[in-house]
Amino acid sequence: MNQTSTNDFHLMPFFSQSGNKLLIFNIFFFIYLIGLLMNILILSVIYVNDHLHAPLYIFLCNLSCIDICSTTSTIPKLLDVTLSGNNTISFTQCFSQTFFFLLAASAEDILLFIMAYDRYVAVCNPLHYHHLLSHRICIVFIVTIWLSASLNSFLMTIPVSKMSFCRSNIIQHFFCEANTLTRMSCAGKDIFYNIVYFELIFFGLFPFFCSLTSYIKIINVILKIKSSDGKKKAFSTCSSHLAVIILYYTTGASMYMIPPSKYSHEMEQIATILCTAVTPMLNPLIYSLRNKEVKKGLRKFVGLKSQSENEL
Repeated sequence: MNQTSTNDFHLMPFFSQSGNKLLIFNIFFFIYLIGLLMNILILSVIYVNDHLHAPLYIFLCNLSCIDICSTTSTIPKLLDVTLSGNNTISFTQCFSQTFFFLLAASAEDILLFIMAYDRYVAVCNPLHYHHLLSHRICIVFIVTIWLSASLNSFLMTIPVSKMSFCRSNIIQHFFCEANTLTRMSCAGKDIFYNIVYFELIFFGLFPFFCSLTSYIKIINVILKIKSSDGKKKAFSTCSSHLAVIILYYTTGASMYMIPPSKYSHEMEQIATILCTAVTPMLNPLIYSLRNKEVKKGLRKFVGLKSQSENEL
């Protein structure tokens, strides 16, 4: 069996043969830029407003950092491939992409569950909120998220980087996605897939069902609200959060759970685009910019900037 040199790889997105590359570039550039600017804005607003230094907003800051990491590790190279046609990526760049994408994905898996738990405590057990989600516990959660995500990313990236790649070094994807790289390998897949099974349970199924349970309990409380306006507003917020969670977890899991007989490069890449580009753009809109306190902080932030500019 032939074995290729792994000094570099060649990315082959499903739209690489499209005649509308400029349109594709503009779409992804717009999505990336909007998501990046919104997440930077949220980080800035929360940083300058002392009243937003509470657990929920610390979680939102970390969600923004995760979204920036997820998009920046994948989309810039996609833009380069689309515009310049240079689809070559070095071994180091390739597995750096793999590591940081997995880091962001693993961290978001746990963080979305923690945020669902935060909302559950706030709605269903408000009297004990400051005890169950104190500043100290919040810091423990954040440190645990990043350490476990880093460990998981490391454990998944290292086995893939040591694999022998057969016949071709062409990656049928728009970035170095671990599962796609593993399919190119002629040996050493068992360790990776054993880790994937663990990851699907610990970073996928467990946080998804815990998040789902939290929102079901929240909806039960919302249904008891007497005010129709209050019920409508709370249900709208809850349902939008639930929609993002279902979209994120199901698309992420589908990348690893599709049977070989139904697998296609196109479907895998579309699922990845939802995780790496669409969800990071939706998160700020749904989790942060709809929040009353964040909107108040945003108005204050814009007012401070306008005032400082006038003074200059």
